[in-house]
Amino acid sequence: MAHILIVEDDKSINELMVRCLSVTGHECLTAFTGSEAIRIVEKNIVDLILLDINLPDVSGYDVMDYFNGIPVIYVTARSELKDKIKGLNGGAEDYIVKPFDFQELVARMNVVLRRYGKGEDAFCLGDIKVDLKNYKVYRENEEINITKQEFELLKALISNKNITLTREQLLNAAWGWDYDGDERTVDVHIQRIRKKLKWESFIKTIYKIGYRLEI
Repeated sequence: MAHILIVEDDKSINELMVRCLSVTGHECLTAFTGSEAIRIVEKNIVDLILLDINLPDVSGYDVMDYFNGIPVIYVTARSELKDKIKGLNGGAEDYIVKPFDFQELVARMNVVLRRYGKGEDAFCLGDIKVDLKNYKVYRENEEINITKQEFELLKALISNKNITLTREQLLNAAWGWDYDGDERTVDVHIQRIRKKLKWESFIKTIYKIGYRLEI
C-alpha cells in the first residue's frame, strides 16, 4: 500500500481515480487545486502524487517545487510533445495523457513506487507469503516449488489485485510480447498456481476475458 495524492480539479475524475486506486489497496488523498495540494503535502505522508496540469488556481508545473522530492506523475489532457518534454524536464517521473487506461496507470505507478523503494517486497494472503523481491513463495515458512512463468503470472495478479487481467496481458507478463504460443497456456498455469497455493477462492475466472486476484 502507498499513500497517493490525487490532484485533479474534475470531481468525477478525481472520485473515479480514488475508487479505482483504493480497490488496488492504496490509500488516497485528494486535492482540487494546487494550493490545496501544497497544504496536504505539508501535513501528510505522501508517497506519490498524480498531478493534473490544468488546475484552477495555478499550473501543475508551478507547484512541483513545493513537493520536496515526492515523485510526481502528470495525468493531464495536454498531449502535445512540448508539454510532455516540459513536464519530464521539470522533474516528473512520468507523463500520462487523458483518457488513460487504468491498468496502465497502475503499472506505471508501480514502476515509480519501486524506484523509490515504496513498492511491495512481499504479499501475504492466508497462509501464503509471496516474496516479490526474491521470487519465492512460502506456506508457513516452507517454500513452495514454483516455476518462473507461474511466478510472473502470480506477480502480475498481485500487482493488479482486484483488477481483471486479460489472457493476453497475463501472457505478455509471463512470456513476453514476442511469445507465439496459445493464450490458453495461461489457463494451464493458472490452474497450477491455484492448486499449489490453494487459492481457488481467490483467483477468479472472468468468463471469456481472463482472471482476477480477488481479495
